[in-house]
Amino acid sequence: MKHIVSVSLGSSTRDHRVEMDLLGEKYVIERIGMDGDLRKLKATISQLDGKVDALGLGGITMLFPVGPKTYFLQSAKPLMRAAQQTPIVDGTELKMVLEKKVIFDLDRQGILPIRGKKVLLTVAFDRYSMAQAFAELGCELSCGDLVFSFGLPILIPSFKAFHRVAKTLAPLVCLLPFSMLYPTGEKEEYVEDPQKYARYYQGQDIIAGDYLYIQRFMPDDLRGKVIITNTVTAQNIKDLKARGLKTLVTTTPNLGGRSFGNNLIQAVIVAALGKRPHEITGEEYLAMLQELGFEPRVENLSSATEA
Repeated sequence: MKHIVSVSLGSSTRDHRVEMDLLGEKYVIERIGMDGDLRKLKATISQLDGKVDALGLGGITMLFPVGPKTYFLQSAKPLMRAAQQTPIVDGTELKMVLEKKVIFDLDRQGILPIRGKKVLLTVAFDRYSMAQAFAELGCELSCGDLVFSFGLPILIPSFKAFHRVAKTLAPLVCLLPFSMLYPTGEKEEYVEDPQKYARYYQGQDIIAGDYLYIQRFMPDDLRGKVIITNTVTAQNIKDLKARGLKTLVTTTPNLGGRSFGNNLIQAVIVAALGKRPHEITGEEYLAMLQELGFEPRVENLSSATEA
């Protein structure tokens, strides 16, 4: 049996555990939230070190590849070092290859038209490969990094403009406490102000990015829209149906009613391959996803609501 745990800075109300057979072996896969407590997060990683097969660091990311440069969030470094024996990953390596592939596959296979659509990507700094995919498909891309991370009412109007902003701000942003950049703990539980920035969702065909960022200022009316994200719970889906969302795509698979984060799926792959994370290539991640039978979730929620 293999035991995989994502220790997340996020809310414990989003915890989930699933047992399943993969590649002829039993896997216990679970996510444990720390309710925004960094000290508890670090202590829990240390306690699990050497006792589980792979660890995921959830709710906080250390690595941010942007073009040829990779930025490091200083507040996450001690957390990644808390595990000395068990491999620990934050999902970045998987995210970089998986999300771009999913978007191209959706469009190429005719599952979901994406080319040329109007897209709001909540935080491109956290979803660079996703931003690349939309740009390469000729989408009218707006990046909401300043809106969703800092509450500044300024959309970045293009992928090219995002690079200019990132080059200027990223070194400073990586020195900030993570709590200033991302909703954690109780802040994950609610839409902060559905009217404050609702205008940025309007007129968009696709809303993409981390679900908690999407939810942060989410309007009551999402009729006709598509959301492309990864981590959603059953309650999140119920909420999206109530708002009339047309289609939900999660780049990570539906496991027992829950789409886990990239960090946990990457940890499953690390455990399955029996390698250290730095030894695994992007091609190996994609090949193992196929071997495990892990596919994106695509759900027409408007039909489910009408039914």
